[in-house]
Amino acid sequence: MTAANRFEVIQLIRIGAVLCCVALAGCNAVSSEGPLAGAINSDAGQSGAELGRKNAAVFDIVDIDSRSARLVSDYVSSTLSRRFGIGGGVGPVAIGVGDALKVTIFEAGADGLFSTAQSKQVSLDIVVQPDGKAAIPYAGSVRFAGKTLDEARKAILAALATKAVEPDVIVTSMGTPSRTVTVSGTVGRPSMVSLNLTKEKITEVIAKAGGPSTQPYETYVTLVRGSKTGTVLLKSIIEHPSEDIYVQPGDQIFLLRDPRTFTLLGSVRGDGRIEFGANDLNLLEAVALGHGAIDDSSNAKGFFLFRYEEPEIVSSLLGPARFQGLLRKGMLPDSKGRYPIVYRFDMSHPDSLIVGQTFPIKSRDVIYVSRHPSVDIRKFLSIVGAPLGIAAQGAATAAVLNQ
Repeated sequence: MTAANRFEVIQLIRIGAVLCCVALAGCNAVSSEGPLAGAINSDAGQSGAELGRKNAAVFDIVDIDSRSARLVSDYVSSTLSRRFGIGGGVGPVAIGVGDALKVTIFEAGADGLFSTAQSKQVSLDIVVQPDGKAAIPYAGSVRFAGKTLDEARKAILAALATKAVEPDVIVTSMGTPSRTVTVSGTVGRPSMVSLNLTKEKITEVIAKAGGPSTQPYETYVTLVRGSKTGTVLLKSIIEHPSEDIYVQPGDQIFLLRDPRTFTLLGSVRGDGRIEFGANDLNLLEAVALGHGAIDDSSNAKGFFLFRYEEPEIVSSLLGPARFQGLLRKGMLPDSKGRYPIVYRFDMSHPDSLIVGQTFPIKSRDVIYVSRHPSVDIRKFLSIVGAPLGIAAQGAATAAVLNQ
């Protein structure tokens, strides 16, 4: 081999070595398809300052096991009962301005104020006036607004006690314009629904408006009462009576069809945004809707579910002290007062197929299946191998030319 040929070989080897060093120093050259499980685990519970990222979101990780799965599944969406109180805090139902009443007065004698030989009763149709009162012959102006039917009856009796012959009174509600609820959205007949002088629940009022026009599992019910607002899935109201609270006059009820979806990402065969398409969905079913994880690249210990969770659940899962510590580190809620939490699911354990069936998926969940670290190693080796192969081919070519 001549000196020139030896120089060429040495140069090719040097080029290959340089390329090798670049690859070794630049693991960033390995294309990324989302974070590895280790990155998610290491970031959990860390503040932005601790991570060196000023505005990094603060979250924590909870393992999905039999305890956490049961706690989450038992904590049904109870927005309405928690915000407005079970039963809605409805007191005695009262007469209001504009209500129509039928007042029937009976007398024992034949020649009384309201009786004759032919009839011992008289019926009066009245409407409660803006001042809350209505006129009753011989009794004068009687206040009705704010009274129950029985209280109104007693007020009329008291006014007629010294004027009529052993009077008795029956007060019947004929219309309740003062007791209306607005029902709109995906219902049969969006309208102002009049309430009876009895307690009525959300489902009863919705039925009066023609009932929901979409499936309960994809219909959300929003109740507005004064400055309070609560939203819950119609399915939850049907299945959990505590959510079917009593409405009050002036309430606004809005039904909206919003198909529940979740997002599936990472080492799965079919990622993307996926509709539930069913009444309920558990974690295993959700992964199956994406045609499962990719066997040769997914990390069985790295199934993660990202969710904004109710504060009561976060506190129960993490413990009050841990939760308060995260708040001090900068954990922030979303617009609905829920906090970021990441559930970790280990598919390498046999009982995961049992636990996964009891963990419910919620709308807007993000399920991420991390890739196995060996995937990045294979990519790295392919990057390293390329320049080495070029160098080896160059050396072989030079050797042939030297012959």
